[in-house]
Amino acid sequence: MKGFLTTHKGMEDIAALEVKELIGSESKIDEACIVFDIKNYEDLFKLCYRSQSSIDICYLLAEFDYSDVFGDFEKNMEKIDFGEWISKNTSFRVKCAKVSEDGMPTPEMEKKFGEIIINHIQKKCHYNQKVSLENPEIMIFVCLTKKRCYAGIDFAGFDLSKRSYKIFQHSADIKGTIAYSLVRIAGYSKNEALLDVFSGSGTIPIEAALFSSNFPVRHFDKEKFIFSKFKKFKDFDFDKLFRKLDTEISDDKPRIYNVDLSMKNLNYAKKNSKIAGVDKKISFSRMDAEWLDTKFERGKIDKIVTKMPNIHGNELYNEFFYQAEFILNDKGKIVLIGNKELTEKYSSKHKFKIFGQREIFSGKMKYTVFILTKQKLK
Repeated sequence: MKGFLTTHKGMEDIAALEVKELIGSESKIDEACIVFDIKNYEDLFKLCYRSQSSIDICYLLAEFDYSDVFGDFEKNMEKIDFGEWISKNTSFRVKCAKVSEDGMPTPEMEKKFGEIIINHIQKKCHYNQKVSLENPEIMIFVCLTKKRCYAGIDFAGFDLSKRSYKIFQHSADIKGTIAYSLVRIAGYSKNEALLDVFSGSGTIPIEAALFSSNFPVRHFDKEKFIFSKFKKFKDFDFDKLFRKLDTEISDDKPRIYNVDLSMKNLNYAKKNSKIAGVDKKISFSRMDAEWLDTKFERGKIDKIVTKMPNIHGNELYNEFFYQAEFILNDKGKIVLIGNKELTEKYSSKHKFKIFGQREIFSGKMKYTVFILTKQKLK
């Protein structure tokens, strides 16, 4: 048996790392999509409950290369017996995600894929399958990369990149999935000190706290999972599974620091972290970046992970790297989303070097991520 998940383009390796850690499976990586072996359906339940990198998590029904997407989809549907998942009275809908923005709009593609599935079932079973666009019992998920199609059963039933804790939002917020990827790109481990200097509404510290304490990101969303309503699993004890997974939550308080100049932002971060269930695992401070050396001793911080504000460019970047040079230890690392020119200019001025760079996409939004370390003295 196989599963697949979708994630943001540019963080497929982070999703593969997380799958390896959570269920012990290696992944085959495609663009914004990874495929992996599962031992049983519980692996998919666990990923839905714990994964911080995923957008959609599915049981794989078919994967194939395509040139004529609808023609090739129809041919491959002939090999699938939907009877294991869909009975005569089961309502369904198709959800589609594609890497490219070109071609037919997604809603039209979903309609066309749905028609193909209905025709396939009618041909085999001699009845018209029920459709519900608003409240389906089963969702067939179709993911299209540039050359390959992945079709499966959506196990979550909703967009996993959306966080229920993000009630109080900052205009420059990033998604929780992307914040999590920054934490993992930094190589953050649970015994290290992590600092977000410009925390906004707290997304990066919250995702770091969820990760470091094994606190399930969907701890308060259990009732939303569509898999718990599948007739196939009507005798499965989901409460027992969730209780078992919750025993992995750590009581330790990690060294995660949420800093922002704005009291409004700080209050947002505190409220969001409380909703997420990790407010006791984060230290909050209202502080301008130029005063960081008054709070943190030299070399106290292991990882700085942040999204740079778009205001006060030169002055802000200069002060940020000046302070980072003092508080970050010699083996420490900075991972930031920011302006390329300003990052290059002021990082080198304060003895940092860029040793890695990548782009992560959230829809049409592109984030440039820089990974920096201190330059070693010769």
